[in-house]
Amino acid sequence: MSSKIYVGNLPYSVTDATLESNFAEFGGVSSAKVMMDRETGRSKGFGFVEMANAEVAQAAISALHGMSVDGRSIVVNLARPRETTGGGGGYSASGYNTNKRSDVGYGNGGFGGGRY
Repeated sequence: MSSKIYVGNLPYSVTDATLESNFAEFGGVSSAKVMMDRETGRSKGFGFVEMANAEVAQAAISALHGMSVDGRSIVVNLARPRETTGGGGGYSASGYNTNKRSDVGYGNGGFGGGRY
């Protein structure tokens, strides 16, 4: 069973290859990925490393957490599972409908209202 590790506060100069080589000295690395911004193509400053098993993952976490890389103290810990949310926004069938309250909106007093 592989263990996924979160690596945060990475300098923007770190690539997938350098991330993999830093973790490879502790054991087998299944994958190493630095998250990139879609629009700019620049690193987001964090990534994930998948190690061969939990023992080598824990050894890497213990050794690398708090280590200084290009003047930045990196954060290394076990990755938490992705939280399931209701989606990423977007448009819904209800559109921009609001609650139908009688005390809100035009014609209910105040400026331009209908009550005198």
